[in-house]
Formats: sequence, structure tokens, C-alpha cells
Amino acid sequence: MQFKELGLDNRLLKNLSHYDFKKATDIQKQAIPVAIAGKDLLASSKTGSGKTLAFVLPMLHKSLKNKAFSAKDPRGVILAPTRELAKQVYGELKSMLGGLSYEATLILGGENFNDQVKALRRFPKFIVATPGRLADHLEHRSLFLDGLETLVLDEADRMLDLGFAPELRRIHNAAKHRRRQTLMFSATLDHAEVNDIAAEMLDAPKRISIGVSNEEHKDITQKFYLCDHLDHKEALLERILEEAEYKQVIIFTATRVDTDRLTKWLNEKQLKAIALSGNLNQTQRNTIMSQFERHVFKILVTTDVASRGLDIATVTHVINFDMPKHTEEYVHRVGRTGRAGNKGDAISLVGPKDWDSFKRVEAFLQQDISFSALEGLKGKFKASALRNRPSRRKRKPLKVKHSRRRQRLRSQLIAIKPSIRMWLWVIRYSFRRKSRSQKLIASKTDYPSLAALS
Repeated sequence: MQFKELGLDNRLLKNLSHYDFKKATDIQKQAIPVAIAGKDLLASSKTGSGKTLAFVLPMLHKSLKNKAFSAKDPRGVILAPTRELAKQVYGELKSMLGGLSYEATLILGGENFNDQVKALRRFPKFIVATPGRLADHLEHRSLFLDGLETLVLDEADRMLDLGFAPELRRIHNAAKHRRRQTLMFSATLDHAEVNDIAAEMLDAPKRISIGVSNEEHKDITQKFYLCDHLDHKEALLERILEEAEYKQVIIFTATRVDTDRLTKWLNEKQLKAIALSGNLNQTQRNTIMSQFERHVFKILVTTDVASRGLDIATVTHVINFDMPKHTEEYVHRVGRTGRAGNKGDAISLVGPKDWDSFKRVEAFLQQDISFSALEGLKGKFKASALRNRPSRRKRKPLKVKHSRRRQRLRSQLIAIKPSIRMWLWVIRYSFRRKSRSQKLIASKTDYPSLAALS
């Protein structure tokens, strides 16, 4: 179906034509007419399906055709779980705003708050934001959403997994216009929290499911290699990178420590790599992503912090050095390649520690997975050996002489940051000494002295 058949404004069709967008994808064909009609929407589609335009286009179309609810409040707000995804959405929104008299702004955590306040004082009509920072501006009263027309939640399941439910409810309560439209997109509609918050925020939504998250990616070749130990994994990785004809590669690890260690090892092997992990500040993250997008580095090693929101068409290979703990994360990792109609390869290295995660992925994909092998590097370990391992001896619980009240206090203090914990112990100790001294004074004054008795 052509975009012009969806009833979009001619100015939007002109922008689509400028970027050579002609045919609508499945999610766009189904979501755009529903959104233009003003109905709430709860949709699911696989990564790389074009869902961003599925909510950007109807939001802009309605703004062009209808009168604003408020002169100063934004007309549309798009929420995304990560800074990377928010930037990607903002880029697509800006491309569709060409030739229109609308201003948009990007509100992200980790950026200068006062600069964002200044941007909001210019009353932008469209805002792309992460939930935490947008909620901060609502609390600071630098933003009001009373006249908001369209609220979009992109990757709602990810936002809920990251603990943004309170912020989403705060934003929902602030955008209280009775005719507000809400468009919610999620990787899956089976997420319990997604359905709960949809029941709170959406009014009789139309449900659409296109290419569910456990569907096999047709443009991606998936391979699995059995590994005996860490050295075997590294040898396999080195061989794969030597033999593969890749443009760019994303390698996923389990922890930040693994990310830094593997990046150092790759550079020692003359394989130019850069690490992206959660302990970097926003400036460092921006620099790394800019270098990767400009092909300064061909290999990006990262944790799941970047498994969502990355949209780089030149990524030809994704390698799971460690299998993800959650099955859906596997699909999202793999979805970083084979984008925009390109072919991609997804390679997973499965060691003894990854076996349980691998079996969950196999069940999730609903297919029997066979292992590939490279000459001289075939894995030998068997799953039966894992089942026959002797179980670890359980430690006996320590005998605690403290009272229940003291145990509860200790557990509460342990959960607090060390610096705060130290001061709480000091205060508690000083109060204990004070109470003892008061008791001592009381004991002296309660009884007459020997001189008084005589």
C-alpha cells in the first residue's frame, strides 16, 4: 500500500517522497488509519518494522488538520526508554517536520536541566523525551501538559522493565485533557505490566500485533556455536571475525567488566574495538556512538544498555559473546542487524554458563536449534554433564544473638549507602551514650546521699 492511500496530509506526503518513502509497512498500514481516526492504540511489532513513522505521521497529520487544545502546551509528546532510542525517534520526527511551522525539542536525562528549561520556554509543539527527565520538568513546573493532544509510549515494555511506571503515571495524570489520544507500542502484548498500565492510560484501545517478538527474522541468519570455556569462546570469536565479511559488528557481553576486558583483548589482537557500558557519562556515550556511526571503529562491545534503540543500517553482524538472561532480549539484540531490508548475521557463543539461557531462547523461538562448528574449534561439552554436577553444599545459617529489632535495624542500615550508614551508626551510638548518662544522673538523684541521712 502506498502512503498516499492512507489519507495523510499532502505536506507529509511531500516529506515522505523527499526521503524516498513510498510504500507503507504492515504496522504503518494498520496503525496510521486507526490513529488518524482519533482512537487509542496498543500495538506490537518487531524491531525494524517502521513503527516510528506509524505514530509520528498520524500525530503530525492531526496537528495540521485540527485546532490546538492550548496555545502554549505541547501538542504531542513521545516517550522512549533510552537516550539512544529517543535520539533516533527525534531524528525521524525532525525529518517529517521539514517545511512545517512546528518546533520540536529533545529532553533527555544526563543533559543540562537549565538549557532544557530555556528550550521549553519557547513552547515547542512536539517533545521527544525519556520519562524520568520529563517527570522532573513537570515537578519543576517548567512544563505543563493540560492541553496535550497525543501521548506516545514507544517500547512501553522496556520503560516498565526499567522501573519507569511511577513516572509514566505522573505524566498520564498531568496530561488530563478529556480528548487526549494515547498510542502505546510494545515489543509484546503478553507483558503483564503493559496490560495493567494500558488499562489505566488507554480508552478502549485498538489492539494490533504485527510480527510478534518470537517470530524468526527472515533477513537474519542465526548461528549457534558450542564453547567449552572462556579461551575457547575467545578463539571462536577471533576466527569468526577473521573469516566474516563484515562492515560493522556489535558484540554483547553479560557485564561491564566483561565489556572492558573483551574490548582490551580485541584491540590486543589488532581488531579495532570500542566499549559502550553503563558507567559512562552522557558526553562519553555520545562520543562513542558518534565514532561508531562514522566507522572510526568497526566493532562495538556493549551490554544490554544499547540493545534497544540502536538503528545503524551498516551493522552486518551481531555476536552474543554471552547469552542474555531474558529471552526477549535475545530478539532485541539480534534485531540490531538486518535492518531496513538489509541482510544480517546473528552469532551466539554458548558455553556451560549460558546453557540455561540458550534453552530458554530455544523454547521461546519454538524451534530445535542445531549447533554450527568451525574446523579445529568444535565444542565438546555436553548438557548431561551439567545435570550430573554435584550440587553445592548449603551453608549453615549463622547463629545470630541479636534481638529481632536489632536484626531488622542492621538489615535496613546495610541497604543504605556506606556514607549514610556510617553517620547513622554515629548518631545511634551518641544517643545510646546520652541515654546511659541520663540514667546514671537519675540514679544519683533518686536516692539521698549518706550525708543527708546522717
